[in-house]
Amino acid sequence: MKFGGGGYVTGLVFLPATANLLYARTDIGGAYRWNPATSAWTPITDGLGFGAAESRFHGVESIAVDPNDDQLVYLATGMYTFEGNGRLYISSDRGDHWTHADLPFALGGNNPGRALGERLVVDPNKPSTLLFGSRQAGLWKSTDSGRNWAQVTSLSSVTMTTDQVKAAGGNGMGVGVVAFDTATKGSGTATQTVYAAIAPDYVAAAGLTSSLYRTTDGGASWKPVATPVTGMQIPHMVRAADGIFYVVFTKDAGPGAGGPGRLYKFDGTNWTLLKSVDPAGGTNFGLGGVSVHGSGATTRIALGVTNSWGNWNGQQIVQLSDDAGKTWREIEAQTPGEVASGWVDDVEIDPADRDHILHVHGGGVIETKNASSAAPTWTGTVEGIEETAVLGIVTPPAGAPYLLVSSSGDVGAWVHTDLSKAPTLNPGTGWSNANGADIAWADPNYIAGIGRINSTGVGTGYWSGDGGKTWAKFATLPPGGATNTEGQSSIAVTARNKAVWAPSDSVPYYTTDNGASWTATNLPALPSVAPGWSRGYRLVADRKNSNKVYAYDSGGATWATAGKVYVSTDAGHSFTLSQGSVAANLAPNAWWASSIAVNPNAEGDLWLADGNTVYHSLDSGATWTKLGNFASANGVAGASQIALGKAAPGATYSAAIYVVGVVGGVWGVYRSDDAGATWSRFNDDAHQFGGIGVMAADHNIYGRIYVSGTGRGLLYSN
Repeated sequence: MKFGGGGYVTGLVFLPATANLLYARTDIGGAYRWNPATSAWTPITDGLGFGAAESRFHGVESIAVDPNDDQLVYLATGMYTFEGNGRLYISSDRGDHWTHADLPFALGGNNPGRALGERLVVDPNKPSTLLFGSRQAGLWKSTDSGRNWAQVTSLSSVTMTTDQVKAAGGNGMGVGVVAFDTATKGSGTATQTVYAAIAPDYVAAAGLTSSLYRTTDGGASWKPVATPVTGMQIPHMVRAADGIFYVVFTKDAGPGAGGPGRLYKFDGTNWTLLKSVDPAGGTNFGLGGVSVHGSGATTRIALGVTNSWGNWNGQQIVQLSDDAGKTWREIEAQTPGEVASGWVDDVEIDPADRDHILHVHGGGVIETKNASSAAPTWTGTVEGIEETAVLGIVTPPAGAPYLLVSSSGDVGAWVHTDLSKAPTLNPGTGWSNANGADIAWADPNYIAGIGRINSTGVGTGYWSGDGGKTWAKFATLPPGGATNTEGQSSIAVTARNKAVWAPSDSVPYYTTDNGASWTATNLPALPSVAPGWSRGYRLVADRKNSNKVYAYDSGGATWATAGKVYVSTDAGHSFTLSQGSVAANLAPNAWWASSIAVNPNAEGDLWLADGNTVYHSLDSGATWTKLGNFASANGVAGASQIALGKAAPGATYSAAIYVVGVVGGVWGVYRSDDAGATWSRFNDDAHQFGGIGVMAADHNIYGRIYVSGTGRGLLYSN
């Protein structure tokens, strides 16, 4: 579904020898390849992994392309270092198909410092040799095209301890950039001179003496290089055709690193300062991406200025030099078209066109194709990139004036009326997380949603009475609504102006006057299952009888108490525990691995996925029948999401049922048209999207569902 961008692209990688061959990596949404024929990005990681258990490999920390084989591409993946060791994906057809090798070190594609690099490089003179700069365990080498790896102990044999990682901020920056010093390729003899840029945390942990090391004997030995500044990050260093390196130093790791920042050129012995930014006058600019084109005195340099938010006269976003850094001019701020400041952490000059310059930012990629102009024009180039982190989806009854309401991280809530166009109807909450929304089924023009304003961290609630055309904030918030704003929150609408709100880790409250006042329900408080681990009630309103509201407590975690369902017959004012749900012994599970849904065509017809299997109730939750089709396997939840939509023509049951789970050891989306008697897989191995976090089904079109992949935006089936 079209939104366009919506997330952080952390790096761009060209293959200079092949025009228009460009890859983009993202922090949570996998990788993309540019398609010049369609002027759009093609997702190349939608088929990776076994469902949600491998969603972490959609965090891509580095990309490398073989300079001798433009079909061969590598992805170093792993979303967070605390999740364990990463994985290397290998493709011999530009990402259409993949194999993988497990890596013996942790990666952090969505950790701080995720735009440092590239960490992964292919030796252009001996392409079976790969090097990787890890976050916590130094430099690593493979001599068999990435299948096996060994630590380069000639540089350091140190792996940071847990205490060292914690003291350094909890992630580790480690060896952030690896660069070969060569203009040749394909000789079969390994490149002898290689540089490794090392972050201050690993310099200290390994007892090193510089932030830059060099080998001149193919890695047999490494020596420190004296640098003009110390104690700073080196986010990028690039080699020009004449052998000169251009090296960025900046204080912070990013994204959007604060300063001070410095750009130097380095000829192997001497350093020359070309550009500096310093905190002054209330600014805290740093430096991020750097790219070069040409050589000698006319080398073109594009330099990204980071943490420089806004667009004003004198602002610095992308600085350009056409004389190897002697003079500079700003080419993005105060120019026509779009502007994307702040996270300019990677900048690339197209090797085939020096006037084509791109850079990453928090919402995707932006480019200019007339960089030599006095006022270049910049435009977003995000067609095909969909990286919104969708946290909730709700679909209205057939015939409503909109198709669905999505709730997402960072970009808030949106009402969608056309799947081929980016939505335009939203509450105007700006940089915010929308945690969920619901609609009045008998009056779908009434929509209510909840979330958090990210700039302040304060919760918010909002409503529309005209299908999303205009919005207002709730006049007041219930206890917990302002402060307990994690994603484990829920809202159920029973009628216009009437809703029940369950903030995370809170007792739900109800309103009958559109948020002018709130009254506590009698649902019990949810005790914490672990420090920093949130839980909450999932609320759902019966669509045939608005006086009935169901509250599902999943237990909060696999090690907690069994799940429970509570039932209200007075529009969510008071609830009674379903003893049938207690007798069913629902598996305890985290919020994200469980869900509850109602059949909108029959009163009291409930479906529940408890993270292991599926349960069905035909009597408003009084009794539950366990289905035997679904079961957890290989660490993947057996049934995590459930949704009901328009029934198949002539079906024996009034709704089509969709479940994200595992049947016969195979993860996927499954559909039943006969009330769960039989199931068939609905997706395939090419459409796994790193797992599915939320799901809703359409009530107008049979066979249409809406899902969120891992950082892959909002997707739908036909």
